[in-house]
Amino acid sequence: MQNHFELFNLPLQFAVDAVALDSAYRDVQGRVHPDKFVNATDAEKRVAMQWATRANEAYQTLKNPQKRAQYMCELAGVDLQTESNTSMPMAFLMQQMEWREELGDARAGKDSDALESLDKQLRNARKEQLAQIEQQINAADYAAAAQGVRALMFLEKFKEEIEHSFASIEEN
Repeated sequence: MQNHFELFNLPLQFAVDAVALDSAYRDVQGRVHPDKFVNATDAEKRVAMQWATRANEAYQTLKNPQKRAQYMCELAGVDLQTESNTSMPMAFLMQQMEWREELGDARAGKDSDALESLDKQLRNARKEQLAQIEQQINAADYAAAAQGVRALMFLEKFKEEIEHSFASIEEN
């Protein structure tokens, strides 16, 4: 079975050309869209639906850097162990603790400027983490990239908490 990169005829690399991905996705969807199979047999309709679903899943995976990195690690045979392996470097954990404290203070003080600052720090950390993951994947160091993806998942979860905090401040 083809991997997602092969499905869209893209090179197997972390950096994805978004325009080429969009174009390839539209091409695949154009060929397998259920509307093209209105007069087909039930079996043909099912196969077309499966391909359309697979194309959607592949597109969503390759479009999202975190999902793409996770997928590439899995393709290389590295299990991310997202449920069982939550160990992180001490510096990363300390940063998380500092940010959580800042978030708590910003929430308590309904301080949107502090939230903006925290959000900016988080965006920068996420950008750095993605760059590091890309280097690791390019160097075929998938075990390190998997650790980076797990860290990125922490950052994404914290991003959601910041967004909820913005929303709760705006509601009041």
